[in-house]
Amino acid sequence: MPMPSAMPLPTIITGFLLLILIPGIFSACNNREKDKFIHSQSAYFKAAAKQDVPLGPPQEGEWLFTHQEKGQTFEAYKAAHPVKPTAAQAVIYLLPVGEFTPLQLEILQAVTAYNTSFFQLSTILLPSLPDTGVPASAMRQQTDGNIQLLAPYLLDSLLRGKLPDDGIALLAISAKDLYPKNNWNYVFGLASYVNRVGISSIYRLQNKQLDTSNYQLCLSRLMKITTHEIGHMFTLHHCISARCVMNGTNSLAETDRTPIRLCTTCQKKLCWNFQFDSKKRLEQLIHFCRQHNLEAERMLLQADTQ
Repeated sequence: MPMPSAMPLPTIITGFLLLILIPGIFSACNNREKDKFIHSQSAYFKAAAKQDVPLGPPQEGEWLFTHQEKGQTFEAYKAAHPVKPTAAQAVIYLLPVGEFTPLQLEILQAVTAYNTSFFQLSTILLPSLPDTGVPASAMRQQTDGNIQLLAPYLLDSLLRGKLPDDGIALLAISAKDLYPKNNWNYVFGLASYVNRVGISSIYRLQNKQLDTSNYQLCLSRLMKITTHEIGHMFTLHHCISARCVMNGTNSLAETDRTPIRLCTTCQKKLCWNFQFDSKKRLEQLIHFCRQHNLEAERMLLQADTQ
């Protein structure tokens, strides 16, 4: 077929190249603006970096002892085109699954407020979703009477389509214990980071039963678990260079040794992506810890101001 004379070949090629290059130009300009924003907070990050504690050689039983990971530099994060909030999708949702006591609901409300400050994004606690519809094939009972739910079923069936239209991430929190497959004892949680949906459990974080004696411990653990999993949904990889809430963990004991704090590099990634005021964020997190009598956590964060 002859080429139309009204559109000569050079024009077609030029137009085609513009369609390819314009998005790249916009992306580069946007990244330069983000770089300038980060540079404007360089004094804050320089001070905070003094508090970073390098990870030592992994010990037997720890995550990095059995998992060989490359980590993620700041530049690698930028190049990964990380998930970021938009005008249409900028809300984090937490979804309780099952029956919760008033004290458990109180702790979920507290961790909702914490995530709002941590990510500097609106975080909403949705009404509880019952787990009574989980089929017998997706649950089991342990010898001690503990009922466990199959995490992949909850992720693929119960949570399918539950992310609201304005949601950037959805993390469900089960009242019951979870297991990933029949030959595993339990799992703390499971997530589909591509779909920005995950499921975790409060059961083991509260030493099976929540009361006033372990309230602060459970809250601290849930703060770590929720921010870690949601951090993955925002394209953060496991941190392998410093003590950080994005460290991988193999056990509850290792989780307890992990700080609630993002290391400076990981915090810088989120700040670059979300464009938040790091000093304001830190002040809010310190205030939260003071309100909830988390003294060790408050002191850890307070050191970043020095």
